[in-house]
Amino acid sequence: MTTAPAVPTTAPARIPDRSASPTEPGPWVGRPLDRSDGLAKATGAATFSSEYQVPDIAYAVLVHATIARGRIRSIDTRRAETHPGVVAVLTHHNAPTMVPPPSRTNLMDLSTMAVGSRVPYLNTDEIYYDGQPVAVVVAERLEAAQYAASLVGVDYEERSARVSFSTELHRATPVKQSLGMPTMAARKGDADAALASAAHRVDLRFTTPAQNHNAMEPHATTAVWDGDHLTVWDSTQHIDWVRKHLALRFRLPVEQVRVMSPFVGGGFGGKSNVWSVTLLAVMAARATGRPVRLALTREGVHRTVGGRTPTAQRVALGAGADGRLTALVHEAVMRSSPMGGNSEQIVGATGDLYDAPAIALRTSMVELDLVPNTAMRAPGESVGSFAVESAMDQLASDLGLDPVDLRLRNEPETSPMHGRAYSHRRIRDVMALGAREFGWAQRTSAQTGSTMVGYGMALAYHPSWVFIANLTLRLDADGTALLRCGSQEIGTGAATVHAQVVADELAVPYEAVRVEYGDSDLPISPGAGGSAQSASIVGSIVTAAERIRQQVRRWGGQPGEPLAAVLARTGHDFVEVSVGSDFGWGAMAGQARFIARTLRDQRRWVRAASGAHFCEVHVDRDTGEVRVTRWVGAFDVGRVLNAKTVASQLRGGIVMGLGLALTEETLVDPRTGRIMSASLADYHVPVNADVPDIAIHVLDDPDPTMPKGVLGAGEVGITGVGAAVANAVYDATGIRVTDLPITLDKVVRG
Repeated sequence: MTTAPAVPTTAPARIPDRSASPTEPGPWVGRPLDRSDGLAKATGAATFSSEYQVPDIAYAVLVHATIARGRIRSIDTRRAETHPGVVAVLTHHNAPTMVPPPSRTNLMDLSTMAVGSRVPYLNTDEIYYDGQPVAVVVAERLEAAQYAASLVGVDYEERSARVSFSTELHRATPVKQSLGMPTMAARKGDADAALASAAHRVDLRFTTPAQNHNAMEPHATTAVWDGDHLTVWDSTQHIDWVRKHLALRFRLPVEQVRVMSPFVGGGFGGKSNVWSVTLLAVMAARATGRPVRLALTREGVHRTVGGRTPTAQRVALGAGADGRLTALVHEAVMRSSPMGGNSEQIVGATGDLYDAPAIALRTSMVELDLVPNTAMRAPGESVGSFAVESAMDQLASDLGLDPVDLRLRNEPETSPMHGRAYSHRRIRDVMALGAREFGWAQRTSAQTGSTMVGYGMALAYHPSWVFIANLTLRLDADGTALLRCGSQEIGTGAATVHAQVVADELAVPYEAVRVEYGDSDLPISPGAGGSAQSASIVGSIVTAAERIRQQVRRWGGQPGEPLAAVLARTGHDFVEVSVGSDFGWGAMAGQARFIARTLRDQRRWVRAASGAHFCEVHVDRDTGEVRVTRWVGAFDVGRVLNAKTVASQLRGGIVMGLGLALTEETLVDPRTGRIMSASLADYHVPVNADVPDIAIHVLDDPDPTMPKGVLGAGEVGITGVGAAVANAVYDATGIRVTDLPITLDKVVRG
């Protein structure tokens, strides 16, 4: 067996932004500093999970099922096994047995949410969806493994499968609300009766398609066994979940598993769960006694990693002549699989966006024999906002009201559903800011030749969360500081932001702060998801810094005296504190406190980041081509920790939203359940020519109930984008597109 070489966990050398020299005094929070890992990534010095070089490494390739439901009647691996360079071919006949995944989520152990799919990979002859791995070929060279995989012959006993979302909608069953979970169902008053008696009604049905993840770095795992110790480099958004899940599945104590992920080339939710790529790389390494690398192709990602669920939605609005809502109904159907699938809060934001005396929110789910769906940037809110904000635009048009004015008339003072206070709500302000910067009041309909010009707007909304974040913080007498936390850097600039907070909290230069991250040997961090990682870690940094200040005061520190100077004067080389416990009773107590705090806060506050989108589109009258030509986004994300990274996150969310609005659609053959668009040649993401200049404006107003006032910026940017584009298309053409994406045929046909 090969022992995994040590991997540096220290963040790359920092590259200070030219607009904020590190020799300047603080404060550092808020400054537009360059990401500390930017140079390493731009020059190729950053090492990703599929690039770690370990001795004697072998390469693995998956063989995918070509039917949607059935069983393997026979599998022929003889030609593959005899191909030069092949080390092993694993199937359900010879693969090591894995422990089944947990069947339920345990709030005391959130790693039980790590399951991407409950398929017992290579431990069954059952086929649950097209693309399911049925064999793993391991070879000395990648090319040999790829060719040998094509030689594996599989004979199937095919069974009837349910694979068409649209034709199976009649089987959808209601989803009940669960304690502490995002809103799936709720009601206030009799919304149906209020709708029937309303002076003005809008009742529209919407659909959004399935979408797949296409992060810059496809999923990849490098696995090394050293006796009963396992080392894994994995492209994951949640190091701790991967570690605990692997320990469970391979019958190991958690402390014998090490997961490292110093760099991740994008996540967006697709790398939050543990999928077959990770499990089968580890399995192959154990079976062969060799380090094994398994990196998915683009097609492999589509076939084995879940994406966004399709939806069918109904939004019905009742209003008086003054535009004030009297009824609001939002119903949604989503997809899942018998082998798993994430529930999404499609209707979750609706109950907090607009005031109405009667509200009904309903969610249903239909099971299909497809790869289980999973989180994809702003899961639920991104597609739910398309329906709600499109319906509000239609109501404004019917009543002859400005869309901004209609929203202002229905802005609630407290949560309409439960009367809870908003911890921080600046939607009026972001609408005013965005409208001013866009020139909304000066817009005029225009047509130049065959080009029709339209303008649209929509609100953005995403809930804010805080999770447990364990860490250690150290201050040395020489004035340097070290933060150690097993967090994930998925391209957001998290380590840079955390260093800025440490610098301010300890009153040291930014360049004097080191951050270690991306390693499960470090204290446990929350995952990079839910727009919650930075707020969670920042809260623990603040706690740790206060403990350091208290200790230094006990050693004789004087008011205004630099902390490091006190250490030097009193003969102390350093002071180090820890926040949180990773194991044992301390971890259990911490989780219990977290659950209690979360439930208490949910009863007391409604917390969310918000924003307003304004856009201009050009539509070709003859071809139906839609071009987004201008965009202004105004947001309230609470405290801005780094002006550059926040703007980048919001801009990136808008770009992803343009894909949702105009181009992205996973095409599934309704006869076979096979994904027909499993490549970037067939699945279209926005490219440079599709993206206009995007102006970002942020209030930078802290939420007093959140750590450092941070609400989160990773996901709010994509919410509302689909509706803003659709509303602009309606303004230009008079055609209300209710089915995404907005393709040429829908605009031409109407």
